[in-house]
Amino acid sequence: MICIPCFQMVALLLTQRHNGTKVVTTIPTIGFNVESIQYRNISFNIWDIGGQDKLRQLWQHYYDNTHGIIFVVDSSDYERISIAREELHKLLNEDQLRDAALLVYANKQDLPNSMNASEMAEKLGLSGTIGFCKHPWYIQPACATTKEGIYEGLDWLSKTIK
Repeated sequence: MICIPCFQMVALLLTQRHNGTKVVTTIPTIGFNVESIQYRNISFNIWDIGGQDKLRQLWQHYYDNTHGIIFVVDSSDYERISIAREELHKLLNEDQLRDAALLVYANKQDLPNSMNASEMAEKLGLSGTIGFCKHPWYIQPACATTKEGIYEGLDWLSKTIK
């Protein structure tokens, strides 16, 4: 499992381990974090890889044996959605990831004017006339701070990669 860029979402998952109640304040990943979590009888080895420009060239070193990709996007950030789209295109064109399922968390759904799943799919080039994705994919609206949508996304991913 590879998560790019996960920031609050994965930090929340990894810290709470699916049974805690504490909400944590997080900062963007600098470098990478590696954790294993158990969810619905599947062990996820998660590589949370930072999304800063200079780290993106290192992503390729984490692709071996990847069955799923969790790509977290700030659904309220209309200015940088094109950057997310470009990076997602590069990622999904990697030969080592050709069989990986794609879960996109449309994070920050609690903010006003956030993109819904269909708008996010269109802006990322996953659907519509410009859809490019040959991977199984799913966009899950989510809010990391309340955990809304997190488990639904993991449910889809665990069923898809079984």
